[in-house]
Amino acid sequence: MVDREEGEEELPRDAKIVKSLLKSMGVKDYEPCVIHQFLELWYRYVVDVLTDAQLYSEHAGKSAIDCDDIKLAIQTKVNFSFSQPPPREVLLELARNRNKIPLPKSISGPGIPLPPEQDTLISPNYQLAIPKKQTAQAAEETEEEEEGTNPNPPQEQKTDLQQQTPQRVSFPLAKCPR
Repeated sequence: MVDREEGEEELPRDAKIVKSLLKSMGVKDYEPCVIHQFLELWYRYVVDVLTDAQLYSEHAGKSAIDCDDIKLAIQTKVNFSFSQPPPREVLLELARNRNKIPLPKSISGPGIPLPPEQDTLISPNYQLAIPKKQTAQAAEETEEEEEGTNPNPPQEQKTDLQQQTPQRVSFPLAKCPR
């Protein structure tokens, strides 16, 4: 933290205003960059409001920005930048409707009770492809199928092909084998 009294004369007027605002709000300790962040926010807000006010003034056919244009620009910023919470009655009604639905019964086991696996983020999130071992006979049949002209292979060859496809296995992260 920096001593706030040193270098007070070196600060621009706007920085001094920000410091006095922080002091009036009871903020005693803050990083020096806080003043710069407030100034950047302040300048950006003022530029946005004045740009909007200029657009409103041009749209109205005025040659200069007046107080009404600035008020309209500020009101527009407030309406679209800052959202107001819904009224208390609306929130209470939503809470009543939500609380009508009972919570699911928990099945207490050893340890901390957790929600079902499908509702957690620790459910399986990857799969391993484990190829089955290919016998010499199955390898020869596969080569014959590739060379053969029979479009409809016998049923025995189809079952061999199905058995050769890799088997997929999932592991949850919490129970990963070591």
